[in-house]
Amino acid sequence: MRLLGLMGLFGAGLLLGQTDPLLEWMDQTAQRQLDEREAAVAAIRDRAGAEQRRQVVKAKLLAILGGLPEYAGPLRARVTGTIPAAGYTIEQVIFESLPGLLVTGNVYRPTAAGRYPGVLIPVGHTQEGKPEAQRLAANLALQGFVAFAYDPIGQGEREQTYLPQLGRAFSGGGGNEHIELGPRSLLLGQSVARYFIQDARRALDYLASRRDVDAERLGVTGCSGGGCIATYLAALDPRIKAAAPGCFINTFRQLFTGPTADSEMSLPGFLAEGLDLADLFELPAPLPWLMLATTEDYFTPAGARPVFDETRRFYGHYGAAERVEFFVGKGPHGTPVESREAIYRFLTRWLKGGREAPKDRSVKLYTNRELRVTRTGNVAGEAGSRKVYEVIAEEMRMRLEPRGQAALVAELRRLGVPSAGAMPAVEMVEETKESGFRRQRIRFESEGGLTLAATLYLPDAPGRRTAVVVVEEKRLPVPLFVQRSQSTAGVAEAMVRAGSVVLELEPRDSPSSVDGRPFLGNWLANERADLVGRNLAAMRAHDILRGVDLLAGRSDVNPAAIRGYARGVKGFWLGMAAAVDPRLTRIWVDRMPWSLRAAFAAPMTNNLFEAMIPGFALHWDFGDLWRAMGPRRVMRTDPTDWMWRVVEAGPWFRYRVVGEGDGAFVEDFLR
Repeated sequence: MRLLGLMGLFGAGLLLGQTDPLLEWMDQTAQRQLDEREAAVAAIRDRAGAEQRRQVVKAKLLAILGGLPEYAGPLRARVTGTIPAAGYTIEQVIFESLPGLLVTGNVYRPTAAGRYPGVLIPVGHTQEGKPEAQRLAANLALQGFVAFAYDPIGQGEREQTYLPQLGRAFSGGGGNEHIELGPRSLLLGQSVARYFIQDARRALDYLASRRDVDAERLGVTGCSGGGCIATYLAALDPRIKAAAPGCFINTFRQLFTGPTADSEMSLPGFLAEGLDLADLFELPAPLPWLMLATTEDYFTPAGARPVFDETRRFYGHYGAAERVEFFVGKGPHGTPVESREAIYRFLTRWLKGGREAPKDRSVKLYTNRELRVTRTGNVAGEAGSRKVYEVIAEEMRMRLEPRGQAALVAELRRLGVPSAGAMPAVEMVEETKESGFRRQRIRFESEGGLTLAATLYLPDAPGRRTAVVVVEEKRLPVPLFVQRSQSTAGVAEAMVRAGSVVLELEPRDSPSSVDGRPFLGNWLANERADLVGRNLAAMRAHDILRGVDLLAGRSDVNPAAIRGYARGVKGFWLGMAAAVDPRLTRIWVDRMPWSLRAAFAAPMTNNLFEAMIPGFALHWDFGDLWRAMGPRRVMRTDPTDWMWRVVEAGPWFRYRVVGEGDGAFVEDFLR
């Protein structure tokens, strides 16, 4: 199986010996929030206090998710084929989670007629999807369960960016697709996890509807991403009577700077709302839990143990501490044989009332092709099939609520974009002399001990001058199929040679979080900021205004003539800064996506996380930023779509002809 490994599923993590000031700065907030949460849980003294905590947690969880889809229409389930095996049968099943949103899976049922306990298996992040679970599912069928393993969004037969011409997902895989869908949902003020939970609930609907399943005896088990979805389902659906998730359980004490997971596994504002993963396990008390870990997992047993310990203490208020178990198998991330046998024993106890401990049996393993449900191997070939991005786009259109520029400025102020205006202290790192100007490498503080790096370009001629803050972009190595961005140093040099003081500013970032995958940008830094209730795009806009503070305080700068330049999605940060601060008298955004809402119409985007503010797209688009600037001039050149391709977007934009550089635009901008 093609496992989506640590670097594919999770953030790059800290490299040995590397410091990451932004990550350390955010982690201080995360640990303080976790301290406050632990104090609140420790203050619970009885069942009444525990019940009150559960009510608060459930309300917060549903609010974070943006609620759950209310759709409960017909499943339209059908069996497209069967595979007779030794002692059990595999059915190839397809059903509808939301209108047009098709889910593929395999049901493993005992050969003998009867009504059996049902076990749902949301699978982990293997690109093949449901075949990952076949050894576990087949053994459950042999032991008298009906087991249903299904493909998650972006995996197996549900790859959202599958291209027949490539024979693969253009995005690179399911983990990438989960992450790319994340900011789309966040821009609507919800989490993409709601769609994963909806799939699980509807899969449970299907399992409960079968004649060979006893709907009063339903359980769930899963590993990694599947363990996360199993936990969500057990926490929110009272039909689950026993749950055995594994290989994702950890406290955010360790997760925040470690293997923070992708979009459906890291809920927005989770820590800011006073939550940790233990809350998910405490929510359905006294539901029986088997928490699973493995000795060599990056979700370490040491990180899982505090979740287990706290959950047992919480269950003690119900006299049910023995209902919470913890098992550590040997080996890396996954479900080794001893873990599978622990699952069999646990489910046998709680769903069948037995005390035996079944052993794992050798079963025939089938290929992906043999287990597939659809004719083509992808649900896109099925009549009426829709993709998740289309579902989200429809929700966006239905929920649009324009609010105007005054409300926009108020929101940007709430997010902390404005600066206090005082010039920051500047530390000189290095100075070099060029022909006609000096280049100074400097550092200065943005907020609360967080330092920014920048380059000052200073003309040799004396006098007060126009100044420009340039949002830095470096020339980075990228895969050949992604357009290589140019460094902004060339634009900065052109501006200083034209007589302007230029500050090329690098807004805060978390370099250790960048895993180098195309299309996603630094998604993990954005996700971590969101976990603690901060917004990275807004913080970067604030950084730009600290650069304006620096320029406005210099004796060689005319404070009434400060301008701004940014390229690509970074133009959004500049636009936010200009919307709240009139000191930016003119801005130039180059090769910036022309519309935020246009991202919802496309199956893929580039760097959408970098423009993510929760709920923003429901109320405003980029044009609202320009309107908030009033009569100040905005120069917009070569607008793009969200795949960085220049598009015709209207008469408000200017376009380069083939081979044209920046010279004429620089001259016009500085005129």
